Amino acid sequence: MRETEGLNSSFEKLMVFGAAESMSITEWKDVPVELLLRILSLVDDQTVIVASGVCHGWRDAISWGLTRLSLSWCKRSMNDLVLSLAPKFTKLQALGLRQDTPQLHDDAVEAIAAHCHELQELDLSKSFRLTDRSLYALAVGCPELVKLNISGCTGFSDTALGYLTGCCRKLKTLNLCGCVRTATDRALKAIGYNCHQMQSLNLGWCDRVGDEGVKSLAYGCPNLRALDLCGCVLITDDSVVALANNCLHLRSLGLYFCQNITDRAMYSLAQSRVKNKHDVWASMKSRYEEEGLTNLNISQCTALTPPAVQALCDSFPDLHTCPGRHSLIISGCLNLTSVHCACASMQAHRAPHAMPHLAH
Repeated sequence: MRETEGLNSSFEKLMVFGAAESMSITEWKDVPVELLLRILSLVDDQTVIVASGVCHGWRDAISWGLTRLSLSWCKRSMNDLVLSLAPKFTKLQALGLRQDTPQLHDDAVEAIAAHCHELQELDLSKSFRLTDRSLYALAVGCPELVKLNISGCTGFSDTALGYLTGCCRKLKTLNLCGCVRTATDRALKAIGYNCHQMQSLNLGWCDRVGDEGVKSLAYGCPNLRALDLCGCVLITDDSVVALANNCLHLRSLGLYFCQNITDRAMYSLAQSRVKNKHDVWASMKSRYEEEGLTNLNISQCTALTPPAVQALCDSFPDLHTCPGRHSLIISGCLNLTSVHCACASMQAHRAPHAMPHLAH
């Protein structure tokens, strides 16, 4: 009922514009495809699905015009819904299937792979019931994938992920947070070998990831912009040094609870700024301001000392410790409380020169 009311409301709004353009539309069946798609752009995804069942003409129009859809609102029977919609919406480029409670099974993902060959973005996060069958199906049916979120999917193996990366070589964003069985050094070597366009990778709490895997990423994915290694307790300075030397466009790095990280890693990152400065200056001076770390989480990295972290902070002016702009996260490191960003230095410099308050 609510979906129908939303559709009618959007129809009435657009009739105002239609009247101004001398369009003769009095019933739903008279709505041109272009106007129908415009109406549907104003309503939620549930209403779009309702509209696709009005008549064959509407179903065909929506199936050709709909490129983005989210079913995350579906709290029950998402699997059946996907099975019924996948053959209809074959032009989908982005599909959101995030779940609060696991609903999806492999047959639903196989249906997506069988019909939605233009899919570029897919969110399967928290799909606990999925197995390797799903990844193998996506590898074959959706080679155009650019963005994939399988965080919390504990049923995938590193072998299946490796196969996927060999077929989906355009991947730029991959979320593997909590995928302990999936994200191993073996899988990261496959990503580094196959996915050279990778820009954002989340490996949070994948505690089987080690230096060999991260180094493979650093060598194979030089365009990495964001890498989350929070909770990857096996990695050492060698991982960070490899990233600093090879991923010069890195903007965000998460090292929370990576307690094997020492000052050597911080100094290597600071030195990468100098190296990047020379490289960028030679090609395009203005780009230098756009490069460098803007977010770094070293919370609970208790082996770090203030001089090393301060050197890093000085090298990257976009790393902030000041209130309201925290982008250098050092919580749990009580010995780093003296570290300050450029903003704090400027405020401290100005304070002695401030005008004294005059009593009245």
